[in-house]
Amino acid sequence: MNDFSPEWLRLREPADHRSRSPEIAAAVARLFSDKRNVSIVDLGSGLGSNLRALAPALPCDQSWRLVDHDRHMLDAAREELARWVPARSEVDSLVLEPGGQRVTVTTYCVDLAHAVDALFAPRPDLVTAAALFDLVSAEWIGRLADAAERHQVPVYAALTYDGDDWGEPAHPLDEAMLEALHVHQHRDKGFGPAAGPDAIAIMRQAFAARRFDVRTAPSPWILDDSDSAMLTMLGAGVIQAVRETGFLGADELREWRHAHMPDGRWRGVRWTVGHVDFLAVPRAIW
Repeated sequence: MNDFSPEWLRLREPADHRSRSPEIAAAVARLFSDKRNVSIVDLGSGLGSNLRALAPALPCDQSWRLVDHDRHMLDAAREELARWVPARSEVDSLVLEPGGQRVTVTTYCVDLAHAVDALFAPRPDLVTAAALFDLVSAEWIGRLADAAERHQVPVYAALTYDGDDWGEPAHPLDEAMLEALHVHQHRDKGFGPAAGPDAIAIMRQAFAARRFDVRTAPSPWILDDSDSAMLTMLGAGVIQAVRETGFLGADELREWRHAHMPDGRWRGVRWTVGHVDFLAVPRAIW
């Protein structure tokens, strides 16, 4: 699935939030248990879902910098955040007050593929992202790890796809569809050849080699009929991605679509999509 439309981001947010690892989120919170304010850079921030998930779990006031290449998405994120909790606009920021905390939000429109070093100026206390690292290249992950090591900054990445993807009841074409999907996921998404389902292994190796302590925990989507709208959009995206590879023919794609979405909507299937939450902390901090 490579659709970053606001509609898709809104549909997936409930599943994203309930799927996150509470153990990793608690470990992030412990890093800042003695701080009065923490500064956070959120990479590929979309509509601000990562902030909405993480901010209430942190024990202090926060300053967030939302980073995205799409100015319209950043503007939409401000609107979404202002609807989430009481908010007020200041000169260059939005101030939120979830649960009595003060959360100050600024936005930064930049091409992430070419601006890794700039993300660390001024130095943040935490760099975070959600559903990003399977889209970037191994080379980009290495550059981010280099910058995090130079500045001694922890990195928290939620919901990185790990390739574990299956449904019940199964269909004979599921395996071929998944193989083709993984080929598509390794295509360049603007950062070079994408890490795709290999991202977590690449991240673990890159940060461990730079003297970070790394923790991971599963955070799979487990989707059923209550997620029908999300599954329908996800299924359409999978079909389009597989069609672009040319690995399966039109008849096979129609058969798979009819099996899972006989009336155009995804029904009667429980689907698991594997993700992993990741935390890398410089050993001097941990």
